[in-house]
Amino acid sequence: MLLEVRDLHVEFRMRDGIAKAVNGVNYAVDEGETLAVLGESGSGKSVTAQAIMGILDMPPGKITGGEIVFQGRDLLKLKEDERRKVRGREMAMIFQDALSSLNPVLSVGDQLGEMFIVHKGMSRKDAKAKAVELMDRVRIPAAKERVGQYPHQFSGGMRQRIMIAMALALEPSLIIADEPTTALDVTVQAQVMELLAELQRELGMGLILITHDLGVVADVADKIAVMYAGKIVETAPVHPVYKAPAHPYTKGLLESIPRLDQKGQELYAIKGLPPNLMNIPPGCPFNPRCPLARDVCRTDVPPLYEVSEERGTACHFWQEALNG
Repeated sequence: MLLEVRDLHVEFRMRDGIAKAVNGVNYAVDEGETLAVLGESGSGKSVTAQAIMGILDMPPGKITGGEIVFQGRDLLKLKEDERRKVRGREMAMIFQDALSSLNPVLSVGDQLGEMFIVHKGMSRKDAKAKAVELMDRVRIPAAKERVGQYPHQFSGGMRQRIMIAMALALEPSLIIADEPTTALDVTVQAQVMELLAELQRELGMGLILITHDLGVVADVADKIAVMYAGKIVETAPVHPVYKAPAHPYTKGLLESIPRLDQKGQELYAIKGLPPNLMNIPPGCPFNPRCPLARDVCRTDVPPLYEVSEERGTACHFWQEALNG
């Protein structure tokens, strides 16, 4: 297995209390495999990714338990200089907002080339040639002429391609893409996702795709992990989830997707709001919003029930959810 996250716990110690952002997350991704991590904002998707990458702000963040095993090594036990060597070279991250993630005062060529100068000791001339090669690889037109331009001179879709190029620079084994298509129009979203999938097949990388949009992942993911209030509430191969979700939260997310055959109808929305992470409700954290909630849901935390060999769900009434 390329990466295994085992019983990961992350909390943020704030002035008003302790926010439990990640509460016992378990998931895994293998070489050449795509795992989509889904959930609303605040569900713990990005915090888990930051913990994996070793870029969590500490303080106020603190990893209080668990293991992050990458290629047989527990990353949480590595010294910072060892961890730094893993970032970029062996795993890399594509961030949500390319404009704020790229340095506005450096050309894109300098930013891409820096990876080769720092990690491979290349000369600036050779690093620039590599930058052009990477821009060509992610299909930025006229790469040779544009390598000296600055981030603001590129469109949103092209900046996202530059972020992908930066992540791919050293051909890592694992890419984490955090909402890589946010704020892009539908056509550009499709192009970016197609590019990521093509490069993944070419390089045999593992890919963790973090998103709140189930429509984006339908054609590219191998398996899905749905997060709510810092926990995995459903995990399964991609197609069974779309066909018959086994958790009411997953079902709510699916029903919230606009559909062409429901023209003129009001869009479905999950009632209520995600819980305050400083005061997560007892029992199942989804119980205040769940149409299936009963007394046991308000007192007993559901384990991850085994629905099938590759599928689990944290719902006491998963059979009802599955058949509903």
